Amino acid sequence: MEKIRQLSQWLEGSKYTVFLGGAGVSTASGIPDFRSAHGLYQKQKQGLSYEEMLSHEFFMAHPEEFYDFLREVMLYPEAKPNRAHLALAKLERHGRLQRVITQNIDGLHQMAGSKKVIELHGNESRYFCMACQKQYTMTDIVGHKGAPKCSCGGRIRPDVVLYGEMLNQQDLAQAVRDVEKAELLLVGGTSLVVYPVAGLINYLAPGGKLVILNRDETPFDSRADLIFREDLGQVLEAAVL
Repeated sequence: MEKIRQLSQWLEGSKYTVFLGGAGVSTASGIPDFRSAHGLYQKQKQGLSYEEMLSHEFFMAHPEEFYDFLREVMLYPEAKPNRAHLALAKLERHGRLQRVITQNIDGLHQMAGSKKVIELHGNESRYFCMACQKQYTMTDIVGHKGAPKCSCGGRIRPDVVLYGEMLNQQDLAQAVRDVEKAELLLVGGTSLVVYPVAGLINYLAPGGKLVILNRDETPFDSRADLIFREDLGQVLEAAVL
């Protein structure tokens, strides 16, 4: 396919390439894209959307129900990297990808071998005590019921950005710097409707190429130099070879 060849050439020629990814990157690993597939998900007894169930307000007011929902719906401890994760890690190893910026909290990019990763929304495998800052892992969470408590008696929370909370400003600032330097920006598996992440596209310098790899249309399609609707992993794998 001509578009694959073009992408491969751009990857080969770019001195600074950045990948910005969303939930669609991990769907092939068995992790649902909640915004498109379960965007209207309703907790049967609560009558609340998943955004409400995963909000800072709900976590503080109803920690037991928050954790029940987290374990039932959001945690996928058996998930493994898919073709997209592996292709991106291969690009990094070959010096052709300088940064992965992800909205995902599953840690699959690192599991695949990527090292230069910014996790804008945190990581579901990390937890900490809000009182003493003691660190915990997903293993400490999944095998229990209700809200876990620290040995000091403090409340344990996931090291992720909940709805109603701000992104880590240092991570966001670094992401902006990376996009500003990019000669090639790959955007994959994201609808580009959630800000401030979608706004990162606006930092791409004039002359920088934008490639969108997403199943559905995005508000930034008119600005893209290449658009792929095909399977993300398949396209990246083909372009890397």
